[in-house]
Formats: sequence, structure tokens, C-alpha cells
Amino acid sequence: MWKDIPVPFYMAVHFFEVLNPKEVLQGAKPVLSQRGPYVYRSFRYKTNITFHDNDTVSFLEYRKLFFQPDLSNGTEDEYIIVPNILMMGAAVMMENLPNFVKLLLSGALAGLKQEAFMNRTVGEIMWGYEDPLIDTINMLVPGLIPFKGKFGLFIELNNSNSGLFTVNTGMKNISRVHMVDSWNGLKKVNYWRSSECNMINGTAGEMWPPFMSPTSLEFYSPDACRSMTLVYERSGKFEGVPTYRFVAPKTLFANGTDYPPNEGFCPCMQSGIQNVSTCRLNAPIFISHPHFYNADPALVNAVEGLHPSKDQHALFLDVHPMTGIPMNCSIKLQLNLYIKQVSGIIQTGKIKPVVLPLLWFAESGSIEGSVLKQFYTNLVLIPSLLDYLQYIFLGLSVPLIISAAVLMAMSQEKCSLFRSSNKKNSDSNKANQATSAEKLPPVKGTVLREARL
Repeated sequence: MWKDIPVPFYMAVHFFEVLNPKEVLQGAKPVLSQRGPYVYRSFRYKTNITFHDNDTVSFLEYRKLFFQPDLSNGTEDEYIIVPNILMMGAAVMMENLPNFVKLLLSGALAGLKQEAFMNRTVGEIMWGYEDPLIDTINMLVPGLIPFKGKFGLFIELNNSNSGLFTVNTGMKNISRVHMVDSWNGLKKVNYWRSSECNMINGTAGEMWPPFMSPTSLEFYSPDACRSMTLVYERSGKFEGVPTYRFVAPKTLFANGTDYPPNEGFCPCMQSGIQNVSTCRLNAPIFISHPHFYNADPALVNAVEGLHPSKDQHALFLDVHPMTGIPMNCSIKLQLNLYIKQVSGIIQTGKIKPVVLPLLWFAESGSIEGSVLKQFYTNLVLIPSLLDYLQYIFLGLSVPLIISAAVLMAMSQEKCSLFRSSNKKNSDSNKANQATSAEKLPPVKGTVLREARL
């Protein structure tokens, strides 16, 4: 189960289409329309599994995604208007460069007919498209975009691994099982500004140590470049199996002002979004909950078309506390791009500064079928039967104990009557003997004399 996860995982992607791109260029508020979901079946498997002498094991986990048209609301060939992520991202990244460099870029963009918004297919945005802008930017500002070829938001997600995890096996200490010892050979990452924020805590996000307490759980997320802590919300059941539900606290993406321990993740903006530019090639990318759920209302009000909802947009993990195995989960994150007018780059128009949602995705899975049946039988049904049996045995033992007590009492009573009867007989015999002795005639002296002779 640990090597090849038998749980069917699905990734549902929702895009935000910009309905008024021309007006946004003139300074209007972006109007968004959610498209999708575009659903992918996710298969995960581990390779390079190596056990070490220090009670740890290393592995690479790969993920393959396959489009599921029957579960999707649309196809990968559909066109969607979204920000020109490369151009707008590069513009913000070059904001503080000399004006002549920005003017050179603006001229190159005009020659390439690049605009602030683009009309691309879902497949292109997800898995990549050829763009001559990549080579142009690398020529003007070497190292600004350290890659070549295609650009796509999920191009590195499919058929790739999430880094080399080394986790504890729990052979010597079961409370440490699944806990991350290192990631890519690191005990800490170096993306953030504080030692606490750089810590690699918890597990790899697949399983947790057994005998969990209803407090919190931690895991390291390579996608978010950080460790995350979820908090206990309530107890429940999934298909009859008892679970603890863990959810994201409001402080997860809070800024350093509202939650000082998050100061290390700054520079920050409003609460509810996290700047991940330091681990995303310095691009102005922010992550958040979908529709800015649990975020500063100013983020929601900066655009039109968002409707945050706990039922639809909150992430959760339902974990069996005895084993630490997730029974049902849905991890949801939103990708956002910070865009604005950049002086010297005319293609940015008069765009007002805004954190613009690009898409959100939910990775969901639950134990089902034969695995669920086996899990339920071994961890719910059999223990329940044993509990019932002990009460049955207790119920059966009560009349046996009462019967034994009655028999013992009756036996003691018979013994007492027998002893009492024997005593009466003995007393009667003694009385008879005494009476007989009293009835004997007195012995004459002559008879005694005669007897002596």
C-alpha cells in the first residue's frame, strides 16, 4: 500500500477566464468566470526505494496524469482568455531595472505581437506551448527565466517526481514512522527568511504515525515549498470507519502582521495569500485557498466573480486515528499572478495592481472497493465483534456465577443440617445412657463379697 498507493486520486482543475481584458488594460476591475472542472486521473508510484541503517528509507514518487473527459466539464481543446503569464510576470520582475532595458523589452514584445492577455487552449496552458518570448527574455536579461522550450503551468507536474524524500521507517520508534528526515538531502529549505519557516516538518503527506491525538498534523509540501500544519476540526466516520478531520487554520496563509510566525514568508501583502516567488523563479506568484477563501475581503472585492465557500473551497483530511491512514481527503490550492502597470512597458497599459486568480485545483482521493472492505473488516468489524463477545461472555458468566453461589449456599446449608443432626443424635445417646444408669438397682454388699470369693 505504501509503495504503490491503491487509492484512486483525481485532480480537478478550474480556470478563471477574464471576460473584460480590454477594460482591465484601461484600469477596470477584472471580471472572472470559472471554467471547468477539467479532471485528471492521478497515478502515483515510488521508485529508487533505498533502506538505510539509521532506520530511514529514501524514495522518489512519480505522478502521471490522464485526462478524464467523462468527468470533465469541457475539453483540453477549449480556448480560455487568461493573462499572458510570461509577459506580465516578466514585466513585474523587471520593474526595477533601468528604463532602457524595459523599453528594449517593450519593443521586442511589440515585434512578437505580445499582449497582456492571451487566448490559449486548456491543454496549452496546462502542459506547455512554444513561445519565442522565452528566448527574447533570456537574450535581454540572461537568467531571468532559467528554462528553454515550452512554458506551461503544470509542465513539470506530469511524469515527474516531487523530490527525494527520506522518511523514518518506525522500526525502532513507531511514533516516528513516516516522519520526514530530509528532502533532497536537506534538513531545512532556504526559500524563506526565518529558520522556523524553512523547517521541514511532519510527513510527506501520505500517512502519519498511528495513535493520533485530536490536535494537529503536519506535512511538507514541495508544491507550496513549505511545511503545513492542519488542525483538528471534528470526529466523524467515513463509510463506517472512525476518522479525525483536519482542516487548514485561518493562520495558514496569514501575513506577518496578523500572525507573526509567518513573518518569515514575507514580503507579504494581504492575509490569505502567500508569496511563493522565492521558490518559483522569482515570478510574482501567490498561492491561496480557492476563491480567496479565508482571505482578506479586499482580495475578493478586487475582482468580480469570486464566491468563497467552505463546502466547496476548504481543504480537509479525514484520517483514521489508530493507523494514521487518510480515508478521504481533498487538498485545494489556488494559483494567483500579481499584475500591474509597469512604466516603460506599454503592453501593461493602465492595469491597476491586483492579485489575479489564474486557476485552482483540488487533489482528492478516498479509500474504496476491496481496500475499504478489508480496512473496515480488520479495524472496525472484528474489534466490534470482540467487544460484543466480551459482553456476551460477561452476560453468560453472570447466571453461572449466580448458580454457583446458589449451589454453594445449598451445600453449606446441607452440611450445617447434617452437623446439627449428628449433634442431636449424640446428645440423645448420652441422655439415654444416663437414664439407663439411673434405673439400675443398688448393688448389695453380699453380692460383692460373693463375687470376691
